[in-house]
Amino acid sequence: MTTIPQLSDEAAARWLADHRSGVAPEEALAFFDGLPTVPAADMLGRWRGSGLPTGSRLDGLLEAYGWYGKEFSGPESVHPLLFAGRSGRPRPVDPAWIPLSLLRDHAGLAGLWPVRTVVGRLRPLLYTNKPKARLRTIEHRGVTTAAMVYDALPIVDVFRRIGPDAVIGAMDMRGLPAPFFFLLERDDLD
Repeated sequence: MTTIPQLSDEAAARWLADHRSGVAPEEALAFFDGLPTVPAADMLGRWRGSGLPTGSRLDGLLEAYGWYGKEFSGPESVHPLLFAGRSGRPRPVDPAWIPLSLLRDHAGLAGLWPVRTVVGRLRPLLYTNKPKARLRTIEHRGVTTAAMVYDALPIVDVFRRIGPDAVIGAMDMRGLPAPFFFLLERDDLD
């Protein structure tokens, strides 16, 4: 295995500023591979999320539904999907109720306003206070780094460091041909 030189925080921030509006999936993966790993303990806290457009069929989907981010309280206590509640404060949602194969195979349908309206009205029924994922250290693409493993879905989110308060995630989902990339920025303020 060859060692890939790791980008500094400053170089990673510059790359991200230049590519925030979109990047080819191969270039996003090369960027991801060039970043430092993340110790699992560094993921603790609440994070604000946003997508990194790469042409994935999932691009923009979470944001269209009011995705807020993720919260890591401990290794066994992770809220993988936070959405803005009526008050604007983040609320954890149980991802087990999300029609994963429909989203994966027909993401365009989920972007239609009637579907978004119905889901928006049903979302309070999906709120939970129980953790729905775990924080682990795994080997991915030849390196050991922090990852979030969903309890009820065939998804693993793998993280790399962009800076002290920012990471990039690569969502590895069974049946999705390439990773879906997203960004997390620390948001522990109440």
